[in-house]
Amino acid sequence: MYRTGDIATWTADGQLRYLGRADDQVKIRGQRVELGEIQTHLAELPGITQAAVLIRDDRLIAYYVAEAGSTPDLATLREHLPDHMVPSAYVELEHFPSPRTANSTARPSLPRTSLPPRPPATQPREELLCTLFGQVLGIDTAIGIDDNFFALGGHSLLATRLASRIRTALGAELPLRTIFEAPTVALLAQHIDGDTEHRSPLTAQNPRPDRIPLSHAQRRLWFLDKMEGGSPTYHMPLAVRLNGDLDTHALQQALTDVIHRHETLRTVFEEHDGEPIQKVLPCTEAIPTLERVSASEEQLTDLLTSAAAQPFSLKADMPLRATLFTVSPAEHVLLLVVHHIAADGWSLTPLAQDLSAAYRARTQGEAPEWAPLPVQYADYTLWQHELLGDEHGPASRAARQLAYWRTELADLSDELALPYDSPRPRHPSHRGGSVAWELPAAVRQKLEALARESGASLFLLVHATLAGLLTRLGAGHDIPIGAPIAGRTDEALHHQIGFFVNTLVLRTDTSGNPTFRTLLHRTREVGLHAYSHQDIPFERIVEELNPVRSAGRHPLFQVMLNLEDDLAAPPSNCPALR
Repeated sequence: MYRTGDIATWTADGQLRYLGRADDQVKIRGQRVELGEIQTHLAELPGITQAAVLIRDDRLIAYYVAEAGSTPDLATLREHLPDHMVPSAYVELEHFPSPRTANSTARPSLPRTSLPPRPPATQPREELLCTLFGQVLGIDTAIGIDDNFFALGGHSLLATRLASRIRTALGAELPLRTIFEAPTVALLAQHIDGDTEHRSPLTAQNPRPDRIPLSHAQRRLWFLDKMEGGSPTYHMPLAVRLNGDLDTHALQQALTDVIHRHETLRTVFEEHDGEPIQKVLPCTEAIPTLERVSASEEQLTDLLTSAAAQPFSLKADMPLRATLFTVSPAEHVLLLVVHHIAADGWSLTPLAQDLSAAYRARTQGEAPEWAPLPVQYADYTLWQHELLGDEHGPASRAARQLAYWRTELADLSDELALPYDSPRPRHPSHRGGSVAWELPAAVRQKLEALARESGASLFLLVHATLAGLLTRLGAGHDIPIGAPIAGRTDEALHHQIGFFVNTLVLRTDTSGNPTFRTLLHRTREVGLHAYSHQDIPFERIVEELNPVRSAGRHPLFQVMLNLEDDLAAPPSNCPALR
């Protein structure tokens, strides 16, 4: 038998209650740690007379008493312990508190000292990583080399941005798995040795070919548009209520500025020899119209719905349309409708920000002064094709990633078996509903703490929860769930408007009646592997696996999970237009 060290007791009603540990073993960021082992190594350092180690605020804290006039070399502790067992901070005391009883430990009485972040060492790499942590997380205060990226508010989307910044600044390619498993500056610095796989950075493509192909995501929407004939399914409406005086001439100029700034908003899709290509209209031809409509408050909803559904002709119309509804002289609603082939959810933020900046400048009689974009969507398209390479070449990124998904999704059922309340229709109606449910802030904080402790993100924790729920509802033990991913794997894409989002299939095994922590560990492994193979477009995976097709269900998965964050969510208003 294996003695786990856990202490528990049976209650009178037959429940097993966990009381704690019989030893000093703790779990931090998914790793089991023996505090006594760290304490022993610390006490053996020359100049230290007493030592204790405990965990506080998800950090390993070492307390020690030094001999008079001695300065122990604490850095040498790294030579004796693995990275995850090295304390985050050291606190020197004049003496240890006396135990309350002869058999008690002094640890609970140790002071809760305010612990400053451990500054970066002399190596520039750690200093630069501290800076990149702060930039990505939006933190102005000093970041120590032991601060946990996820404890500071990081998640998988921000981890992708961090990996991109590290690639640009240090020329190193770090998989997302590495950031999850080594989430501090001190640990990450050890993984940047120049031997990692390197991807070519995204830069402006000059000169461009005469015929610019579509990106893989655009190509799918182009085919769907050909099949469905101008369906509004892939329209992205953004309605903004504007209060106060409005300069409609300045607004018209601002729209023109934004369309001239982002080539994707003035791109049409022509067909040559049966293949679609991108045609970027010159600025002289790309002048948007601002349609103006008078409307009462009662008419507004119907008018907005009707305007949002007006079809685009992808071969003739620019993919952005603007309508201004006037409710009163001091109240308007601006409706922007973008076709999904030119933008994704993330794009709505730079769209609103740039429109606000341009409007503010135009009301002052000036052109907007913004830094030129480093690349355009057409540059991304050419880079994407180069990055993936030839699928028939076994060493190419496309071939390697397709091989992974071919294995990962082998023998997947055609449909998730769920107890639906009505038969699945033969053809999608695109009618749906929504249910609002509020999660208390205290519960979210506990979920985030559990995710950090398990070395996972909040999204992966929610994913594990959903997979377990679907199994309980009768979906079996092989649970594929779709997950959108931003697809902005290069820092040059952060402020771009364009269609970059990709879809991953996270296949979770819920068999064996696992504990939730075990299920979360499985989900974490699935997610991290999927993130490492996110470049290949979902459409290619479907083509490669060629599942049984049906117009009434989505291929490979029928349940999708999306956890939105303020970073990627569209703004609720546009203050500069007020």
